[in-house]
Amino acid sequence: MDASQMGHMGHTGSGAFSEFAALWSPGWILVVIIVGWLYAMAVGRWRQQFEESSPVGIGKQLYFYIGLLLFYVAEGSPLYYYGHHYSFSAHMLQQSISYLVMPPLLLLGLPGWLLRPALRIKAIHLLMKGFASPVISLFLFNLIFSLYHIPVIMDYLMANPLMHTLYSIIFMLAAFQMWFPVFCPLPEYNRMNELRRMAYIFVNGILLTPACALIIFAEEPIYASYKGISEQFLFMSVLNDQQLGGVVMKIIQEIVYAIALGYTFFRWYRKERKQEEEEELALEGYVQPHPNMNQA
Repeated sequence: MDASQMGHMGHTGSGAFSEFAALWSPGWILVVIIVGWLYAMAVGRWRQQFEESSPVGIGKQLYFYIGLLLFYVAEGSPLYYYGHHYSFSAHMLQQSISYLVMPPLLLLGLPGWLLRPALRIKAIHLLMKGFASPVISLFLFNLIFSLYHIPVIMDYLMANPLMHTLYSIIFMLAAFQMWFPVFCPLPEYNRMNELRRMAYIFVNGILLTPACALIIFAEEPIYASYKGISEQFLFMSVLNDQQLGGVVMKIIQEIVYAIALGYTFFRWYRKERKQEEEEELALEGYVQPHPNMNQA
């Protein structure tokens, strides 16, 4: 392993603990434990302190806890380390989890009453109006995603940890914003019916395709950050690893968006059926003969 690879790996310490910390990120473990505990207390012992609170089902809680677990897998486990320092395909898997899989799970697990106290702050309320805008959400996430995968930008971010961290925070916020109109936990901020949500998801899939296609069909490695990585760390060529990364991102995107489409469709179908049943019951009640008329 040459000096440039050592620099790319980013080792600044030595010993068993520094290696463990680099691979398993104890800081993120602590964050996940604290957030999980606060959520458990909020939907459990502290629930009565929230106005208009209601019980949170086990299924909804599982969504949140699975989302937290996936957040750690993507941001704190060896997957992040390996993807950031060695394998582009692992990096794309990590991003797929962080921006496509994890946010909808956390949103599905959040009850609206838990978020409303923060929205009483005027600045946050005004910010939420833009955050909940489907048009802004649609284009902002895909713009940030596409810019990140332009080789010169990605190589710059990979070489500058602070800028990479800042961009990742923006990327994460944009991902939550993109999913918010689909899995909105606050009905008062819901601006789309189910049919428009399905169109929104479909257009999102189209906008994500060009960046994936650029990576998949490239005829040579396009990211300098990964060009110097030895094939012994990849089990394949750098080019194949790069192409695999594009395929991984596209496949996961297709699966997640298909699930989101199915979820939205069946929610729309159930709502329509419920409305039809209510109309049928109302009609039956309207045309049912009055008892006095039968006696006459």
